[in-house]
Amino acid sequence: MTRELAKMIDHSILHPTLTDADLERECRVAAKYDVASVCVKPYMVKKATELLKGTDVLVGCVIGFPAGNSTIEVKVFETETACNDGAVEIDMVINIGKALSGEWDYIEKEIEAVTRACHKNGAIVKVIFETDYITRDEDKIRLCEICTRAGADYVKTSSGFGFVKSEDGKYSYTGATIPDLELMRKHSGPRVKVKAAGGVRTLDQLIAVREAGCSRSGATATAAIIEEAIKRFGNQ
Repeated sequence: MTRELAKMIDHSILHPTLTDADLERECRVAAKYDVASVCVKPYMVKKATELLKGTDVLVGCVIGFPAGNSTIEVKVFETETACNDGAVEIDMVINIGKALSGEWDYIEKEIEAVTRACHKNGAIVKVIFETDYITRDEDKIRLCEICTRAGADYVKTSSGFGFVKSEDGKYSYTGATIPDLELMRKHSGPRVKVKAAGGVRTLDQLIAVREAGCSRSGATATAAIIEEAIKRFGNQ
């Protein structure tokens, strides 16, 4: 059970303040707990690939991150560069403004373009909806349908940085919720997997998203989650 849970985790190394020294430390954490992958910033891909050589931990990279505002051509270029640097998983943020405007043809075009670039380079693609901004169920369903048609490998809730400004000027963030994950699982094709991202910080939360239909989950609290799993389930 512990190994299965570890292989759900994409260990996130994405905060803007993280340095190369932090990358080395976090790659050691990822290797120690034998997670599915690390998810890193574009310039870190080469170094992460070197650090994780000889392990079973894959290297993933974010594209158009975190706001999704790059042009389609730039997202494709970023994708190809990341793949050339060693990434085998790509987490792309959709153009959030276009989705909120209902410009679904544009959204489908960009998801198709990045998916095509990933598959051409032997990588998989996870499409980030940013559910703190895309809040209407009908829009999330439409995105699941588009991802299914485009051949995307995963639909994913959040970037981890979709902060919403409240009336008092403070910013808050929710990330993955069980209702969103269940909705995304229900409305995505059978070949499309679901990734939870944002707010999964405990073993019980990881188990909950698994039960909601997720195959992967982003996490920064990887060590705490897996150490708790070892206590509860043992090392296997």
